[in-house]
Amino acid sequence: MTHEPERAKSRREKAAEIQAENKAISADEAKEVEERLRLRTPVIYEIVRQQGEEELDRPLSSLWWSGMAAGLSISFSVLAQAVLRIHLPAAEWRPLVDSLGYSVGFLIVVLAHQQLFTENTITVVLPVARKLTAGNLLRLARLWSVVFAANMVGTFVAALFCSFGPVLDDDIRQAMLEISRHMMEKGWWEMLFMGVSSGFLIATMVWLLPSAESSRFLVITMITWLIAAAGFTHIVAGSVEAFLLVLSGELGFGAMLANFTVPVLIGNIFGGTALFTMLSHAQVKDEI
Repeated sequence: MTHEPERAKSRREKAAEIQAENKAISADEAKEVEERLRLRTPVIYEIVRQQGEEELDRPLSSLWWSGMAAGLSISFSVLAQAVLRIHLPAAEWRPLVDSLGYSVGFLIVVLAHQQLFTENTITVVLPVARKLTAGNLLRLARLWSVVFAANMVGTFVAALFCSFGPVLDDDIRQAMLEISRHMMEKGWWEMLFMGVSSGFLIATMVWLLPSAESSRFLVITMITWLIAAAGFTHIVAGSVEAFLLVLSGELGFGAMLANFTVPVLIGNIFGGTALFTMLSHAQVKDEI
């Protein structure tokens, strides 16, 4: 990785070059032009890769509790969606509006830097793709397994609270179940391919964030709104919905694993890792 002094020197040289080409601007204005240049793809790649390296080196306990927090936080996606639904008229456009609620949990998770499994289908895969070794593959498997398990425990606890806690009104609880039933109407292959789309979009969101410093809220909201509005399947947010149905007695745990967890998990991993991450690595491999 380029050291900070070298990077600063490179930026000064770029600013000087800009000023030399345009005598009408001052040195400060040339520096501002350089700072406003959009990030090149290799720079975005390196930012995401370094984030992945840091995550791979974190202690198991840190990964676990952060993953638990993400599982709990993501439940607010279903809750916010249900709250919007019960306050909107039963019109054809209602799903387009109540899908905005789906973004709430993701905003909490991403802006709080909590561990979400689907974010890690790109972030921690880039270091492994850069240096494919048995050790790195083991580090990847370690992180994936811990974060996924923690996410699932968090979503189950959240579903327990929503199902039996005294906080939610019955109409909100029923709206959450209605949203959950709609998700489970999909067939196995539909779950898988919609999971591919969701995995690709989450990886896209991760890729966009380094160059969207002042618009992170908007990027997260629009990407996750699209996932909900299009009916795509997300393994963590969807697990809250699936667990709600299991706890209500409408869905068996085995049926949940077979018809939701397996296809959506495969789809999310394929969409985020095999498609987006490998394409991202391929477009910069000759420049790094």
